[in-house]
Amino acid sequence: MSNVNSQEIGHFDRLAATWWDTKGEMGPLHTLNTPRVRFIEQASGGLAGKRAVDVGCGGGILTEALAAKGARALGIDLAEAALDVARQHAVKSGLEIEYRSSAAEALAVEQAGAFDLVCCLEMLEHVPDPSSVVRACAQLVKPGGDVVFSTINRNPKSFALAIVGAEYVMSLVPRGTHDYAKFIRPSELTQWCREAGLDAVSLRGLRYNPFLKSASLSDDLDVNYLLHCRRAA
Repeated sequence: MSNVNSQEIGHFDRLAATWWDTKGEMGPLHTLNTPRVRFIEQASGGLAGKRAVDVGCGGGILTEALAAKGARALGIDLAEAALDVARQHAVKSGLEIEYRSSAAEALAVEQAGAFDLVCCLEMLEHVPDPSSVVRACAQLVKPGGDVVFSTINRNPKSFALAIVGAEYVMSLVPRGTHDYAKFIRPSELTQWCREAGLDAVSLRGLRYNPFLKSASLSDDLDVNYLLHCRRAA
């Protein structure tokens, strides 16, 4: 529980009521979810029947998408208000999803090697020690299983687009959502994965067009990006 920022938890709890409002503050996250799920599905060779955990699930946008594709999904987070919203929406959607208040590190001790797929999207940049979460994800996945991360690169372009543009100019996300110092370069994330026993398989950029309100995978890793890793069999 030491790898927790109470201010970050409070920030996302305050956003809980808007989590499933596709036209509100979480709208861009809903748009980004479509190409993210496509990437995850391709990386894992299909989701049907897979046991999957969504680390840092928030209100359950990704978790529900995984379950809708046939995965046996567990979502974990420490933002209690967001988890309540996730549980309520899963019932409304008619999906069987388990949600738990847990840190990744705690679940890794309890259920090491229990998952075919581990997803940790847009979460690493919100914890004091992201490498600790990477190690936990590596512990959670079974040998031969897949781990998918997404986060934000650290460079002048990402500062201009993800903070200045997204938070202050276009108000795409609430101000204070991101801290530039916590952004993570692909080389840093890849090294943490390698040290945790994960082999990097592929890297893809994730592009968002605020004018068309559309998102797509790309080869541009300068801002948002996804990393697919696999634990050796």
